[in-house]
Amino acid sequence: MFERFTASAREAIVQAQHEANALHHRYLGTEHVLLGITLVGGPAARVLERFSIDADVVRVDVERMVGLGSTATEDDDAEALRTLGIDLDEVRRRVEQEFGPGALDRPPAPCRRHGMASWSGGLPFTPRAKNVLELALREAERMRMGFIGTEHVLLGIVREKEGLAARILDLHGASPDEVRSALADELAGSEGLDGTSA
Repeated sequence: MFERFTASAREAIVQAQHEANALHHRYLGTEHVLLGITLVGGPAARVLERFSIDADVVRVDVERMVGLGSTATEDDDAEALRTLGIDLDEVRRRVEQEFGPGALDRPPAPCRRHGMASWSGGLPFTPRAKNVLELALREAERMRMGFIGTEHVLLGIVREKEGLAARILDLHGASPDEVRSALADELAGSEGLDGTSA
């Protein structure tokens, strides 16, 4: 699927990963995808600006709704496990004995089904975020586009309706119908899809 993403849509996913890491979240959710869209510009970001939604607004909402993830270090984790009677060094020794040296240091294997791990910097996509990307593909196909742009990803967010990104849009008065209408107006304007000249 990602081979059909435009450069802007790919950059939105890269930015989403950076935002998830900055928030110390260990997953890539719809809220991070929405943040990524706001950071790359283009028609989807301009539509969000009509509703006064930008990266700072989304970031504040995410921090308020979800909070920051843990910044615990490996030493903190090891100490917490020791209090439960688990020796992390012994666990590491046994894993390396069974699977080879450095087995716990390897990055996660890419998702075979969608190849999404490589796009998320190793962070797993939440089921809702995966659904948003699949809905973005359907939106692009519905519009008879041979590519998936940030506008399709935004349409995927509003079509999914249940994720944190959709809740943030709703919080700022950006209903699915209003987003669709604003995006149609934006795309009919002087710029084409995903920031390309019309």
